[in-house]
Amino acid sequence: MNKELAFVFPGQGSQSVGMMADLNQAHPQVKETFDEASEVFGQDMWAMAQQGPEALLSQTEVTQPIMFVSGVAAWRAWCAATEIRPALMAGHSLGEYTAYVCAGSISLQQGVELVKRRGELMRDACPGGQGKMAAILGLDDDKAIAVCADAAQGQVVQAVNFNSPGQVVIAGHAEAVDRAVVLAKEAGAKKAMPLSVSVPCHSDLMRTAGDELAEKLRATTIERPVVPVVNNIDAEIELDPARIRDKLIAQLYSPVLWVASVNTMAATGITTLVECGPGKVLCGMSKRVVRGMNVNSLQDQAGFDSTLEALS
Repeated sequence: MNKELAFVFPGQGSQSVGMMADLNQAHPQVKETFDEASEVFGQDMWAMAQQGPEALLSQTEVTQPIMFVSGVAAWRAWCAATEIRPALMAGHSLGEYTAYVCAGSISLQQGVELVKRRGELMRDACPGGQGKMAAILGLDDDKAIAVCADAAQGQVVQAVNFNSPGQVVIAGHAEAVDRAVVLAKEAGAKKAMPLSVSVPCHSDLMRTAGDELAEKLRATTIERPVVPVVNNIDAEIELDPARIRDKLIAQLYSPVLWVASVNTMAATGITTLVECGPGKVLCGMSKRVVRGMNVNSLQDQAGFDSTLEALS
């Protein structure tokens, strides 16, 4: 175990048609993991990831399982290639489920079932474009929260992802989010822009989905993780299976405290993060949270090789 190393797993937004194809060429574990997950999911997930179309991959009930399996596949490829292991794990939103599977707390089969159900419940909780998400850049957290309060006007709009200093994601009713975008620009935001996400994740509009997901989670076997995981809703390391379950339920309608999570990891001595799965979103955000944090990505073979070289 490398006491200065943490692996982090991305959530929705990093998906793209053709993802994981490069990594698959050198690591048979990638396709093997997709095939194993496809048996549970009921469709060929590798074909979906490679062929898309993009509109399909952007549907939350598809995005979540695809991103989840991609992260597990990259982790398995890493484990087959080296004995280097992290001291901590964390995941952003959906990525927290990936982290718990890779940490040995939840089986791959149950993980696929959970994220598939999670995506379906989130889709059904706010159908037909009723909800929306947007990113606000250049406002501090308090100003972003105040903008949401002013824009609500009886509807829901909340700060739901505290991603890095000056980067907050908001979510809620589509009209309220649109009002907040306008107010954020008037308040001095450098950018305020809608996101390509089909549901208002982590907002109060997800509470009904959380209640139903609780039933699925209570039927899921959760073990004490072999690698400790920093959870999203209070940025603490949680090892107790019952509390892990409760926090995964609350996570669906609670803000993602990514800034606090990275700070928690740094406080334990973590100096290097490896983003395990498609994209480099968490790398970019985490560098802005802790200056000097080393970041690496396993999104392709070049990143895989450079990460191995850096850590060997």
